[in-house]
Amino acid sequence: MPVEFREMQIDDYQDVINLWQNTENLGLSNADQKSSIEVFLTRNPGLCFVAMENKKIIGTVLAGHDGRRGAIYHLAVQKDKRNQRLGSQLVKHSLRGLKIAGIERCHIHVYAKNQSGLAFWQKEGWYLRSELALLSFDIT
Repeated sequence: MPVEFREMQIDDYQDVINLWQNTENLGLSNADQKSSIEVFLTRNPGLCFVAMENKKIIGTVLAGHDGRRGAIYHLAVQKDKRNQRLGSQLVKHSLRGLKIAGIERCHIHVYAKNQSGLAFWQKEGWYLRSELALLSFDIT
């Protein structure tokens, strides 16, 4: 059966969070709670997608923008469905939405030790920004 791609909906949350929780090198936080994802999806229409096979979610991408730059927060494909270009297709859907929104550049954070993730993104044409360092501050 062919894989279908459609926009993520909050009703997908349980299947999506299960996929994220079972994907290595994907960091989750309180920002990934259902209420936060619902707000995120509302603020970022046309940017977050799921890949479905036999009515089951096998991949997902969570993307958004601040009006200036885009960001991909999570990309996950079920382990036994990888290397079929599903991740690439999910990313293309999000990038198309970002382009329509007038966004010219998109970023992704990848764990430095995640060699397979770094290889995937570089193969897709993304480049390392060695002149940048990521700093974080916990507000709560």
